[in-house]
This record gives sequence, C-alpha cells and structure tokens, in this order.
Amino acid sequence: MADSPPERAATPEAQVEQLIELLTVEEIDTDLYRGARQPGGVGRVFGGQVIAQALQAAQRSVEDDKAAHSLHAYFMRPGDEDHPIIYRVVRDFEGRSFANRRIIAMQKGKPILNMTASFQTPAEGLHHQDAMPDVPDPDQLRSERELRAEIQDQVPEKLRRFFLRARPIEIRPVNPRNWFKPEKQPALQHSWFRVAAPLPDDPSLHRAMLAYATDMTLLGTCMMPHGVSWMQGNVQTASLDHAVWLHEPFRFDEWLLYTTDSPWSGHTRGFNRGQIFSRDGRLVASVTQEGLIRLKE
Repeated sequence: MADSPPERAATPEAQVEQLIELLTVEEIDTDLYRGARQPGGVGRVFGGQVIAQALQAAQRSVEDDKAAHSLHAYFMRPGDEDHPIIYRVVRDFEGRSFANRRIIAMQKGKPILNMTASFQTPAEGLHHQDAMPDVPDPDQLRSERELRAEIQDQVPEKLRRFFLRARPIEIRPVNPRNWFKPEKQPALQHSWFRVAAPLPDDPSLHRAMLAYATDMTLLGTCMMPHGVSWMQGNVQTASLDHAVWLHEPFRFDEWLLYTTDSPWSGHTRGFNRGQIFSRDGRLVASVTQEGLIRLKE
C-alpha cells in the first residue's frame, strides 16, 4: 500500500483547496501524468475524479487558445484509493481549429479508463438552446448536507461517517429524496450545485471541476422509477461510460442548475441524461451516462 494521503480538510475553503490539488496532475514525462489520491478516500475511486484528472492531463497538452468542448469516457475497472493513477496522453490530431486527445488512465499497469477529449479554437456561429426549467432559486433551498444531517439517525453506523462528511461541492436539491426509504417517482430531478469556495480565474480548472461534479446525482436518476437507492445496500451500481459536452463559458464557483432525466433502463443498465444551466438561463453543458444498476440477491 502506498503512503496514506492527507486527511480531509475541515473548512469549505480548505476542502476546495484540496480538490484543486487533487485535480492538478503532476507531469512525470512528456504526455505522462500522475493523479493524486483523494484525501480520506477509502475503497473505490470516485469516477468523476478519474474523468477530471484525465481532462486535466489532456488540457496540459493543448495550446492555450483551444478549449475542451467534449469528452467521452469508458470505465473498465474500478480505481483503487490505495494507489495514484497514471495518465498517458496520445496526441491523435492537431488541426488549426480542432485538436483531439486520447487519454488512458492506469493503475498497477492496467487501464481503468479510456477517454477521448476534443478541443476547439473559440468561434462564433448559429445558436439556439433549450429553455431552462422553471425551478426555485438556490437561495430558497436547503443544502444536501443539512438534509443528510436531519436523517442521520437512519444511517447505518458503517455508512454514517461517509454519509455526513463535508464535501467541497455544495448541492441544493429541488425535490429531495430519502436515500434509505426512496419512493417510486418519475426519473427527473433538479439540483443546484457549485464548488463551496471561490476558485482562481482559470477556465481549464472550472471545466475540470464541472467534469468532476457531473458524476454526482446522475446515476441515481435511473433508479427513481424503481424506488431503490445504492444506500439501501440492495443494488450494485457503477458508471460504465460518461460523456460531457461543454457549450458555453461558466464559473463553477457560481450556482449552476443540474437537470437530469432517464428515458430508459433495462438489462442491469440505466441510461441518464443531464443539462447544466447557469443561473441566468444559459445552457452551459450537457451530459450522458450509462451505468450498472444490478439488484443483489
């Protein structure tokens, strides 16, 4: 086992600083990077971390005038929190307007994720977008941390520390669910989210932070019609693939609305879609994900 990573920080500002450090990959050779371990992480690596670190590695290999506009990732093996992750970047294409990078994330010599990211020089063109859903403002809603604290007596002892711990991403759900007694309901949910403290003026960092957070709440959407939750312990879940399209500039230290739905599930898989809007109604990103949702015996 490698040396233990630092413990999770106590204040929102320190937690965000730890998240910045987590997503700042270390260059160990040309197009070869090392990703740090999650402070206080135990067991399986959070999928959003692998996606965000892979994106950061790819962004390090692209000229400053090109910005990431899409990424497509496949998860192959669960990452292990006991080891750092190595990222190899392959420069598949370098054009005047677009560039393409392929990223292989590895642990102990085996790939755990393959991802392709595309970059574009900024340009103007035809524009349209979906309307932002009409939902309450985040100032009118309670945080997920407050909601979790209210039901802490229902949380099994072995899950309580993880369930109640402070996180660098603040989430305010529009229609909160009960994680331990979920009711069957339509596969649609809205949540406001943002990083819990101000970020530097680095657009590539904001993109990586958003990519990290898109793996939150998404897979749970396809379980809503069935009244199950991974917190109940009766369903095995894992991300299988994940795609993000970055449409417009944004700041992730400002509130964004994450609207997710699931048009289909079957054959132990659930398909999920997401739209991310700025507070002023701009559609800044879109997300899709298919995940494993296998009921346990």
